[in-house]
Amino acid sequence: MKWGVITFPGSLDDVQAAHVLEDLLGESVVRLWHKDTALDGLDCVVLPGGFSYGDYLRCGAMARFSPIMRAVGEFAAAGRVVIGICNGFQILCEAGLLPGALIRNRGLAFLCQSVHVRVEDADTLFTNRCRRGDVLEIPVKHGEGCYVADEETLHTLDAGRQIVLRYTDGEGRVTPEANPNGSLAAIAGIRSASGNVFGMMPHPEHACERLVGGEDGRKIFLSVIAAAGATAEPVAAKVVSGP
Repeated sequence: MKWGVITFPGSLDDVQAAHVLEDLLGESVVRLWHKDTALDGLDCVVLPGGFSYGDYLRCGAMARFSPIMRAVGEFAAAGRVVIGICNGFQILCEAGLLPGALIRNRGLAFLCQSVHVRVEDADTLFTNRCRRGDVLEIPVKHGEGCYVADEETLHTLDAGRQIVLRYTDGEGRVTPEANPNGSLAAIAGIRSASGNVFGMMPHPEHACERLVGGEDGRKIFLSVIAAAGATAEPVAAKVVSGP
């Protein structure tokens, strides 16, 4: 696969995402600048974590207008794979590529800790190397990670199997204490109705090496690689997004 990793002004985790893909997984990576306007030849684009444009206005609100985001929208519409991690998730919501929004954490404090997330659906581009119900340990580091949406949107996400990850305790139980930021329905990650755009607040790129905290994050990247290897067509064509 050929991956593109975007750097916005203020991105922090673009280097780590590229490191995981290139050095640990042996993938081909193209570094992209926010002013680039073409994504030719890429199979998957990663919008990394960080503080794009200093999080002015609100997280992702300014990055949504970066020149590259028009190309990202066209890339997603063509069925190619897009992953937004933390700030990248915020940008995808601001750009309308994913529903809902990310707001200030419950308690209004910045969080930097390991959390547990339960795989709600293993039949996705992003979790096919997992089993439904698997509990992954992956770190978070954000101040605006509380996922919110109206009741109709939440119902649509649930009915369409678009909720991919939920915050749980280590045993896979959804509890208020296990939900670090107060996200509605304990949502930690969702995909688009078409199945090829994915946003998650935890950082899988920081959970890919045993020496620095674990390898559960590898399963996210390996799932995309596995899905791409199954077909030469846009991988979204293989996704079942309905119930």
